[in-house]
Amino acid sequence: MARSLASAQVRPRDADYREVIAWYEDQLERAAPPTDLEWEPVKIGPTWQYDNGWVLPAATLGWRNLAWAGLNLQAPKGGPWTYTLEQARFILWFYALDESGEFAFPTSVFQRLKGHGKDPVGASLAMTDMCSEDAVFSHWDGDVPVGAERMNPWVQCVAVSQLQTQNTMKLFPSLVGPETRRKYGVQIGKLNVWAKGDTAQIEAVTASPLAIEGGRPTLIIRNETQNWNSSNGGHEMAGAIEGNAAKSANGAARILDICNAYRPGEDSVGQRAREAYDATVGHRCAVHSDVDGWPECLDCQRPKTVDFGLLYDSLEAPPDAPLSVEAAPGVVESIRGDSVWLSTKRIVQSISNPANSPSESRRKWYNQITATEDAWADPNDVKGAAVDDRLQPGDAIVMFGDGSKSDDATGIVAVRVSDGLAQVLHVQQPKAGQIVDRGAVDHAVVQAFDQFKVVAFWFDPSHAKDDDAEGDDNSFWRPLCDEWMARYGRRLKCWPTQSGPKRHAVIFDMASPSQQQLFVAGAQQALEDLESGRVKFARSQWLIEHMVNARRAPGKYGVSLRKEHRESRHKIDLAVCLVGARLLWRQFELSKVGKSGTPGNGRVIVLT
Repeated sequence: MARSLASAQVRPRDADYREVIAWYEDQLERAAPPTDLEWEPVKIGPTWQYDNGWVLPAATLGWRNLAWAGLNLQAPKGGPWTYTLEQARFILWFYALDESGEFAFPTSVFQRLKGHGKDPVGASLAMTDMCSEDAVFSHWDGDVPVGAERMNPWVQCVAVSQLQTQNTMKLFPSLVGPETRRKYGVQIGKLNVWAKGDTAQIEAVTASPLAIEGGRPTLIIRNETQNWNSSNGGHEMAGAIEGNAAKSANGAARILDICNAYRPGEDSVGQRAREAYDATVGHRCAVHSDVDGWPECLDCQRPKTVDFGLLYDSLEAPPDAPLSVEAAPGVVESIRGDSVWLSTKRIVQSISNPANSPSESRRKWYNQITATEDAWADPNDVKGAAVDDRLQPGDAIVMFGDGSKSDDATGIVAVRVSDGLAQVLHVQQPKAGQIVDRGAVDHAVVQAFDQFKVVAFWFDPSHAKDDDAEGDDNSFWRPLCDEWMARYGRRLKCWPTQSGPKRHAVIFDMASPSQQQLFVAGAQQALEDLESGRVKFARSQWLIEHMVNARRAPGKYGVSLRKEHRESRHKIDLAVCLVGARLLWRQFELSKVGKSGTPGNGRVIVLT
């Protein structure tokens, strides 16, 4: 409970601290999550977790720093600075400590809808880090942490443009009143705030990795990281900042990102931070969430990124929240948290403005990470297609594989003949400088033929060359495809190439115009089925990510799918496999109708 955690933080002579902390603990005990919301928000992070009381950290310097801000900072319209209860809970977690007294979260992300009040939170934490007597851990008094002042505090407010840094820097003149200025010797300029005889400072920093490199800041507030990307030096700045923070004494330096939802496909610093957080959550499949994963379950095998101390906190509209004039007020009220000052009327006007794209409106006002305008599929449709079902031994299936040598992923997806359920059977994403393990791919194929009744199998080989092969035929994938044909060809129906010198039971060459045309038709059909809810696949984070990464690729045969750009680190190969597997599934069903599905002689029927 809030009271038992907070009361121990008050020292005997700190009557002023006692009053402020008592107010916060009393308010937190009285408050509970609203129960009359039209839409249940997506709650990421601890701030909105409630279990017969707010879930709060056992050890934190946050209580005393809430009190410090209340005693030393002032509200914009006068009076003592008061955090909303939502902000207060975030700050308690921001200052949470582990058992050794180090900050539990060296890096934090506070993602909220536009207008929530993220900059005031950043400015108040900047002043707290610079002047509070409890900015860092000192020692334990029993099981109660005791704080201390920062030595030579140096706070950086970083953005990719000076205008963005001004959002924070302009708050200090009203935030720091005369008494606090005298007490700590605070001097406020346009780009700097100095204190404690110029031994403490807050500075605004714009896009200059060289200026950041080598510094030893104690707190770095990164503003609007959803706009930091390669074109404006954002990734270089992020790398320099991370290096500076990591080398700080006892790891005491902190990074705080204040941002809106990112735009998928821009590969922003904000996007990478969210993806890094998602990786720490783990990818054990829903079927095995409470038991040890099976060896053949790819999501259970998927390595979980080690928890690196990232506090990610976001309140987002649910995927099915409609973007309409009628629904928007209820949606915004459901996800604005304690920022009751937001005008839903003004937000509705912004949403109604035809100059604002739906994806941007959802990103800004629903705090949703939504599809870009050229996304192949809506992420909400993709996530809705994931089900807690899996293929069973003996199921009749078709399989489609997409082979790469090094740059892209290699995968195999199966579709159950009886109901169209898809499942990832194999995936590899080689690290830079490595090539795919063809033996592992072959092993996955052998396992599939042993475990299931495989009635058709197509594989798109890359045109990469095998550097170790001798002779004229040095194709990287062709020898393995030929081996599959020799092993299984008589069992397979719907051969992709029926006649001529390229006749083959397995090879589906996307470079062939006729097969490319067939695949594009399959991609359009798969998207239509996905949007109508007819696509279902065994829950897989691998597949979800690849499908969400895919972009529309208009061409002479119709609209297919592609990576966002050739060198993109965001892979789509399992999405290609899903499209191909569903295409083959439909081909097999049509071949049965046409009564031409004899082993080794199935005919291809073009989709209509």
